[in-house]
Amino acid sequence: MKLRAPWPARAAAGFLRSCAVAAVSMLIPAVWAVSVAWGIRWGAANPWSWLGPLVLTCAGTLALTRPVCRTFRFLVASWTGTVVPAGYRQAGPVTQLSTGYWWNGFSYERTRRDALMDQSRHLRWKDPANWRDLRFCAIVPFTAGLVAAVPPVAAAAAVLALLSPSPAVAVACAVVAVTTAPYAWRPAVPITIRFLRPTPAMALAGRVEELTAQRADTTIAQAAEIRRIERDLHDGAQARLVALGLALATAEKLMETDPDQARALLRDARAGAATSLTELRELVRGISPPVLNERGLADAVRALAMDSPLETVVTADLPRRLDPPIESALYFGIAELLTNAAKHAAATRAHVSITQQDTSVTVDVEDDGRGGAHASSGGGLSGLRRRLAAFDGSLEITSPDGGPTRVRMVLPCASL
Repeated sequence: MKLRAPWPARAAAGFLRSCAVAAVSMLIPAVWAVSVAWGIRWGAANPWSWLGPLVLTCAGTLALTRPVCRTFRFLVASWTGTVVPAGYRQAGPVTQLSTGYWWNGFSYERTRRDALMDQSRHLRWKDPANWRDLRFCAIVPFTAGLVAAVPPVAAAAAVLALLSPSPAVAVACAVVAVTTAPYAWRPAVPITIRFLRPTPAMALAGRVEELTAQRADTTIAQAAEIRRIERDLHDGAQARLVALGLALATAEKLMETDPDQARALLRDARAGAATSLTELRELVRGISPPVLNERGLADAVRALAMDSPLETVVTADLPRRLDPPIESALYFGIAELLTNAAKHAAATRAHVSITQQDTSVTVDVEDDGRGGAHASSGGGLSGLRRRLAAFDGSLEITSPDGGPTRVRMVLPCASL
């Protein structure tokens, strides 16, 4: 049973929270008040004197809207543990097409810089969440803001009353401040949840944009994989097979005139055929490892650990086989993380843990490297996160400087 804090502690914490709610909610009304005072000071009867205050009102409101909303989300999450999703449109990938133009999700631009600027402008000014935030900033000062202002205003009145011969008023104001402090901040929670959560239309639009970005990433990844396969075939197995055909044709012509030279060519051809077969097997293993198809994710990762330069320990709890696309995504994700640990983090040991629940499978990869890993834009970890997002999966990275680095991949899976 959770014990409640004593009344003085609750009153003190509530007073500070009320002050925070009142201060944040009154930022934009303060800008409005300054604008009105400015207009009156310049001359209320002159219409042109209100041009500057009008500009200040619009600019100040637009500049403070998102910071105010972010602050309320942060306060609610810190005080109650309730996370209110922001619902803002997220920037998708900016990709260069074969024509040389850059696609940012909204338009084609000649340079990457222009594409990023146009994307930022679309996201900032055409986001439906802007109207939601403006509505919240217009409502919260006159609801949660006024209620939260009761304790600090009462406390200020009590202090002022002490300076004048009115002890009864000071005591009354102090009682009001103390008794209302634990409760005055609470209306901010339901108001924030009610007016700042994404609407169904916004959630649907965000999901459509997310799927569009995932489709673009998948298309780019598939094109890059096809180019890699074509390059490997052209530079490796294809060249060796062409040379093999020429060697066999030459050996056929020399069979009667120079049998020794023909046998030497046949030996070289046999060695070339074996090398081509090995390269084809490596190519197939890079596309879809046979051990993954035949024995499943756990054994495939154990085989991968044996080839890794790291001292890798694999623990797996998989009561049943996963769907092939999920197994493939996790396998290549683990392979990339082990490669990064050996290549970039100077790690010597790694531990891979695979666990399966009823509706999800979790993979933890931990190494003893120097840490400092993060999913930078355009980096390998960012690409891995986007590939997992195609399966509604997630990637969490914990990598303080000095290590260790722990990466968690979670993918949903069907319950049988």
